[in-house]
Amino acid sequence: MTFCLTLTNKILCSDSAVSRKQTASQTIVHVGYSQQEDSCQIWVATDHGKVAFDPASGKVLASIPAPGQGNDSGLAWAEGSLWVGQYRERKIFQIDPETGKVLRSIESNRFVTGVTWVDGELWHGTWEGDDSDIRRIDPQSGAVLERLEMPKGVGVSGLESDGKDLFYAGGGGSGRVRAVRRPKRG
Repeated sequence: MTFCLTLTNKILCSDSAVSRKQTASQTIVHVGYSQQEDSCQIWVATDHGKVAFDPASGKVLASIPAPGQGNDSGLAWAEGSLWVGQYRERKIFQIDPETGKVLRSIESNRFVTGVTWVDGELWHGTWEGDDSDIRRIDPQSGAVLERLEMPKGVGVSGLESDGKDLFYAGGGGSGRVRAVRRPKRG
């Protein structure tokens, strides 16, 4: 299995570092990356919680409970916090990575299928029936600020950014990854 990570504005795909962390009791769902001063961590969402490890040594650095008990649908690092999507609950949680405490809960009116940050903007994917879009939302209020609608029948089943102007959206059962251009800014 291959997991894609956003590292220093590049999409890197690796099945070696992450798959060795997979056990029979924990299925890796989503992967996120954080850069803090002179170190980095890779955060992994499992059925049982969020685990941070050092990508060089594989050493587990932190472990916190998952708010969705394994039903997470996205994981991103921004503003010193983990941001976790909840598919069925239609929510995005801001989580303190030290304690696992939910700092903020943002409601969505659609299923949340992925979460990413780019240039200080919070974006998430949605998919409901034949309708799907990628939304920029206000991280304080949850208000939808911008929508990139997908063609009818094209689903967004995961979301990541290249750190610049492209989103990569999973296509559910189609097995495809769609590149979606982020609108240019000012």
